[in-house]
Order: sequence, then structure tokens, then C-alpha cells
Amino acid sequence: MGTFADKEEAAAFFTGDRVAADLGAELISLTEDSCLCRMVIDGRHKNAMGGVMGGAIFTLADFAFAVVCNQAHLPTVAQTVTIQYLNGVREGTLLAIAQIIKSGRSTTVAQVRVVDQNDRDVALFLGTGFKK
Repeated sequence: MGTFADKEEAAAFFTGDRVAADLGAELISLTEDSCLCRMVIDGRHKNAMGGVMGGAIFTLADFAFAVVCNQAHLPTVAQTVTIQYLNGVREGTLLAIAQIIKSGRSTTVAQVRVVDQNDRDVALFLGTGFKK
């Protein structure tokens, strides 16, 4: 059984994640070992070239990572993360699909796939969370 009873309980907890909330990241669904998060792109996400800034994409992926890792064990904090940017995006909606790969005694490893509304890969995030 996960930390949170349901998606609403998890969403209420993560309102405290101000950066993600201010950028419009939202939790859409949650299971024991996965979650789906969304961010609708608008002007605050754009870089000087008109594309979505890497930091906005990273924030969405990091938010999904935090949700899924803390569903496995609260509290969990990021220990190591990497992100690979695969395709640029300018508009629409980004989805972050987070899946726990391994939940051990002291760490959790999760993968987050960020896609656009057409299921085109935008980024791949891999993280290790430390269970406090």
C-alpha cells in the first residue's frame, strides 16, 4: 500500500511544492508504483527562442519523480537525477509518466518519460531517491 490513500491526498500534500505548482504541474493519476502528471504550456514556460525551457520540462519530471517516490516511502528526497532532452516543444500539453523501477531498503529508482500531447518523446528522466 502506498503512502497516500488516493490521488487527492497526494495532490493536497504536494501543494507545498511551490515551484511545480507555480509552473502549473498537476497530478492526474496515482497508483502504488506510478503516476501521471501534466503541465499545460503557456508563456511562463518559454525560453528566448520560443520553445519550452528545459527547466520547465525538468520541473515537471522532477515533480512526477517526487510524487511516485514519496508514494513508495515518505519522506524521500532526490539523491541523483539525470535528464535527456529528446525533442523540443513549443505549445500544447506535457505529460510526465513516472514509474518505479526498484524500491529498496534505502533508495528508490524511478524513470519519468515526458511526452507531448501526441505521445512524442520530449525527455527521459532517471532518478534515485534516498529514503529518509
